[in-house]
This record gives sequence, structure tokens and C-alpha cells, in this order.
Amino acid sequence: MHICKKSRTFAAVILENSVYMSRTEISSLGEFGLIRHLTQGIKTVQPSTQIGIGDDCAVMDFNKGDASQKDARVLMTTDLLLEGIHFNLEYVPLKHLGYKAAVVNFSDIYAMNGTPTQITVSLGISKRFCIEDLEELYSGIRLACERYGVDLVGGDTSASMTGLTISITCLGTANAEDIVYRNGAKEHDLICVTGNLGTAYMGLQLLERERLVAQTLNPNGETPAEALHFEGKEYLLERQLKPEARRDIIEKLREAGIKPTAMMDISDGLSSELLHICQQSNCGCSIYEDKLPIDYQAAVLAEEMNLNIVTCALNGGEDYELLFTCDINDYEKLVPIDDLYIIGHITKPEYGAVLVGRNGEEMMLKAQGWNAFEADNR
Repeated sequence: MHICKKSRTFAAVILENSVYMSRTEISSLGEFGLIRHLTQGIKTVQPSTQIGIGDDCAVMDFNKGDASQKDARVLMTTDLLLEGIHFNLEYVPLKHLGYKAAVVNFSDIYAMNGTPTQITVSLGISKRFCIEDLEELYSGIRLACERYGVDLVGGDTSASMTGLTISITCLGTANAEDIVYRNGAKEHDLICVTGNLGTAYMGLQLLERERLVAQTLNPNGETPAEALHFEGKEYLLERQLKPEARRDIIEKLREAGIKPTAMMDISDGLSSELLHICQQSNCGCSIYEDKLPIDYQAAVLAEEMNLNIVTCALNGGEDYELLFTCDINDYEKLVPIDDLYIIGHITKPEYGAVLVGRNGEEMMLKAQGWNAFEADNR
């Protein structure tokens, strides 16, 4: 009892003498604002570091003095996935989770116009998981590595008090002249996206709806599978549970002789990613509502759930499609590429980032996609 009292007193003294006079909530900055705040003023000192914080990947050159490798660059990215924040194991199979955790890292490498080559996997594991669970998780990671030609080369494990944590770091390669950053967009460039938008978000809404229905039908036990309604919506589930990185599009762009001027993958929502490109390229943009690629199943489900499918397409996130800008002179080369859509163009910075509606009305784009530090996510 005496020890506990001392411990409390010591903690109180530390708090009373803290140099912090005020408290700023993380949610006031948001995820990317927090990163900027914590990393502002950081300077790189290693000659091998070419690009640090601020893009989909860091870029490093380890070939100083080696003329045969002078154009080769190493790309590096990392993602942290936390149970209860990024995934819910009530409806996410562990194999799918492992596959997705790996693929989202590959997507970052492709978004720099590179090729993923190696990953490391680190896990925080609570006591409720058994060996068979982890084998299932790793089977998904290994499948992703096999399909994309990536080597699993290391990692770490630790006990966890808060469920499952997955941290994956991915390395990739690219020639220096091939790397595409976020800051290269220029006025009159075309804005392109791949695949369709908002579908992964609608898959998540479907899973959440059926989870709540199951709890209502049988709050004290498991609900029979026939009570859950996924018929005709399998594509939505696949987009949420098992996304694919767009290696195919990168290959088609190379075959067509097209190098994007700026590029990102769509992880936090189209609006958010477009604003990143505009900010870092010092430009504005106009995109058109009737040009947004939207899947029919997603549109039907959005109507069922009284959601605006355009809002979902702009802000849903987790699509892991590519967003990129291209010189307008590449238009004829872009048009034949399957599953690629031109949705707008880059403008002067003073025009801002604008969505043009079906009737010609203009609305300013806002970053309303996933924010890990919003109060509702805690």
C-alpha cells in the first residue's frame, strides 16, 4: 500500500512539473497534419537518402561510385495495421488479412512507378491467437508474395495486450529516371484513375451491416450463415477483403511509353489523394462527376443504404487504385488502355480543387476520407 502511494505521488510530481502548459488533441491536426508537425525541419544527412518523408515511398541510392548501378534506386514504404482500427476479425478472415496487409505495401511501390522486391513482417500477438491462426495469416502473406514475385526476408514478433498488430515494410527498385513523385503535376495535365472508386468502402458497409444484423438476430451466440445476405455482392466483399495492387496498369503504361507526371495510390479516398498532389505540385484541379468510374453493385447498395455513391467514390478509401496525372499529349496513348479513366485535368493553383457536377455546378473538394486520429475512431 505504501509503495502504491509513493508511485502515485511520483507520477503527480512529474505531471505538476511538466513543461507542457497546454494540451493539443491529435485529432485537431489529423493524420497527415500530425506527420508534417512531427517531421518539419528534419534534414537527411546520409548521402544515400534522396527522398525522405512526404511521398508514397522513401527513395535511396546505395550505388555511390558504382557506375554500373548509377541509375538504380531503392524504394521503401511501411504500413501499420491495428486490430479494431484497420480491421475487424469478426468478419475479416486471417488469410485475407495477411494478403491485404502485403498487397497494400506493394501498391505504394507501384505508385512510385517501381517494382516491389522484399518485405519484412512484424507482429504483435495477444494470447487469444494460436499457432494455427498465425499460420493462416502467413498463408495470405505468402500467397501475395508468390503472386507479385516478392521475397519475405525477415521481421519480428512480440506479445501484445491489445489484440493483433501487423507492421510490414516493403522494399522495391526503380531506375532514377522512371520514379514518379507527387509533385510533378502541371497545368493542363490529364487526371487519370484506374478501376472503380468507392467499391471497397461499400464492401465495408455491407460487412458492418450484416455484422449488426447478426448481433441483433442472435446476441448470445453465432448466427447461421443463411441469415447473412451477400448474394450478388461478392465483388464488393472482394474489393474490401482482398484488394489487388495495379501492377498491370504500371506495365501497360510502360509498354505504351507513358510516364505519369505525378502519381499516388488511392488508400484514403480520391479527394484526399488529389489534394496531396495539388498541394505538392502547387496546382489546382477540375474533375467531373460523370467521369468517375463507379461499379453498378456499389451504386445499388449505396441506394439501399441511403448513401450518396459519389460521396463514397470521392472519400471512401481502401480502393488501392492508381491516381496519376499525364501530359495532355499522351491522350491518344491512354485511351486504349483497359480499366483506365480520364476524369479531369490540372489547373492553376488559384482555381483550387473542384468537382464539376452533372449540371455544371462546381463544388470544392475536401479531404473527407479516412483519418486515423478523428475522435470517432478512438
